[in-house]
Amino acid sequence: MAMGRDDQEYTKSFEWAAWKKLFPFLRPYKKTLLLVLAFNLFCAAVDIALPLFQRYAIDNFIEQRTLAGLPLFALVYAAVITAQTLATIVFARGAMRLEMNLGKDMKRACFVHLQTLSLSYYNVTPVGYLLSRIMSDTNRIASMLAWNVFDVLWALSYVLGVFVAMFLLNPGLAVAVILIVPVIALLTSWFQERILKWNRRVRKMNSRITSAYNEGIMGARTSKTLVIEEQNSREFEEVTQDMKAASVRAARLSAVYIPLVMFFSSLTTAIVLARGGSMVLSGTLLIGTLSAFTSYAVGVFEPIQQIARNIADILSLQANIERVMGLLEQEPLVQDTPQVVEKYGTVFEPKRENWEPIRGDIEFQDVSFRYPDGNEDVLSHFNLKIPAGSTVAIVGETGAGKSTLVNLACRFFEPTAGRILIDGRDYRERSQLWLHSSIGYVLQSPHLFSGTVMENIRYGKLDATDQEVMAAAEAVSADQVAAKLENGYQSSVGEGGDRLSTGEKQLISFARAVLADPRIFVLDEATSSIDTQTEQLIQQATERLLHGRTSFLIAHRLSTIRQADMILVVRDGKIVEQGTHDQLLRQKGYYHDLYRRQFEEEASARLLRSTQAAG
Repeated sequence: MAMGRDDQEYTKSFEWAAWKKLFPFLRPYKKTLLLVLAFNLFCAAVDIALPLFQRYAIDNFIEQRTLAGLPLFALVYAAVITAQTLATIVFARGAMRLEMNLGKDMKRACFVHLQTLSLSYYNVTPVGYLLSRIMSDTNRIASMLAWNVFDVLWALSYVLGVFVAMFLLNPGLAVAVILIVPVIALLTSWFQERILKWNRRVRKMNSRITSAYNEGIMGARTSKTLVIEEQNSREFEEVTQDMKAASVRAARLSAVYIPLVMFFSSLTTAIVLARGGSMVLSGTLLIGTLSAFTSYAVGVFEPIQQIARNIADILSLQANIERVMGLLEQEPLVQDTPQVVEKYGTVFEPKRENWEPIRGDIEFQDVSFRYPDGNEDVLSHFNLKIPAGSTVAIVGETGAGKSTLVNLACRFFEPTAGRILIDGRDYRERSQLWLHSSIGYVLQSPHLFSGTVMENIRYGKLDATDQEVMAAAEAVSADQVAAKLENGYQSSVGEGGDRLSTGEKQLISFARAVLADPRIFVLDEATSSIDTQTEQLIQQATERLLHGRTSFLIAHRLSTIRQADMILVVRDGKIVEQGTHDQLLRQKGYYHDLYRRQFEEEASARLLRSTQAAG
């Protein structure tokens, strides 16, 4: 199985600069942070004080064999326990509120930022990678900041408080306990580093197993048609074996580590009891003090382990922070200048009152273009003038680079050199949203959002009335799709439109573009994946709707673009021919060969269908 971007290892040491990037998210919750911290420290103080209550009760009530003062003692003790309970409740509520708010804010920041990124980013970034950043990483950051950091503060406060209390009670016994602490600390550090390493491996394997499950379910039909169930099973077995081996290794380390800690903890308790017991018998130590010391000796090691565990987890959190902040700091490839933003606004705060109307004149002036990850120019000193209302067809074999020109014209990419004019002005002098709001784009593989037919068409113009939506649907025969469904326009299309056929989704997508009433239309092989009947419906609508609009037709079937005002022929990422259909045929070049070959293929297909029908 191939390793994706999620398998990237983050091995940087602690960097304060990475952690400082969380401050903007924490700043709105300063009061909550201080509240949680205060009650966290109060709980630690009570935990330190409880053995002292135990000491007082033994020395003053049990040893003295009297109940004098017990009611007051019980009242104070109950008040302290009640206060700690209430403090724990307040702490937990504050921590949960902090976790939920931090997670929400980071998810929203990531989602909003993703809306600003250029399409090129999505071309090279897997969806799973983005989902992992937005969901898993933000959840882990929020959880660790809200709980683990405060757990460390509690444990540190408790351990330091216990050491101070032990020294105040009896320095000699305190030294006996403290001498064991470095041993426990070293053991914990050594084992936790290795346990964490193998647990990370387990998490990585678990992600790969989840991915394999997803592929197995989503690709079940393909697996059965290709008869590759055995290979899938073998690959899945390898991943699960890796996870099992990593889990067993982590479990073995834990199986050695925990008994070792328990041994040294018991050894410390034994030393305290042995030495303290002899001191009690000699009269140099009260039994209440020995009882308090024993409680401290037994209880101090778990917080030390907790500190080591949490610090290891918190340090590993830096990888999550780097991934989330890396996403938030990702710069869009195409950006508006500050002057353009000042006049035209942003995607989220547009200043539509300053937007000029678009006619649709497009001109390429000495344009050269190279993809960000490319080594050579795709376009070189390219010039083309497209008058408003013209239809430009772009043809070529699969993978030839037909979408490049359209991506430049729509400003999904910008020229490496030269400039592109819209209505006589460099389109970089106006906002992206100004241009994109006047483009209707129908993709080869249309995407529908979960919701109804009516809602999906209305995305073309959010303030459109029901009558406008239905008129757009009728214009491209998408009303026939609604008529077949149980609730008409109010019928759900399913997730991603999975209740509809490709042709039906294409019609709804086309209606959505029509509703937007754009000045520039782009049909990206919009009829290559649909049946002949639906193609005829779309072609009839296209002839009417493209009239008067600047249009780009990225075509697979050459028979659909014969009436285009201009045809651009793309080969190996470069425009090799241009002209009208008749001009290109007369040249008897690459376009002529493409057209002849496709014509012969279509003729053979028609003959085969006729023969089958006759049979």
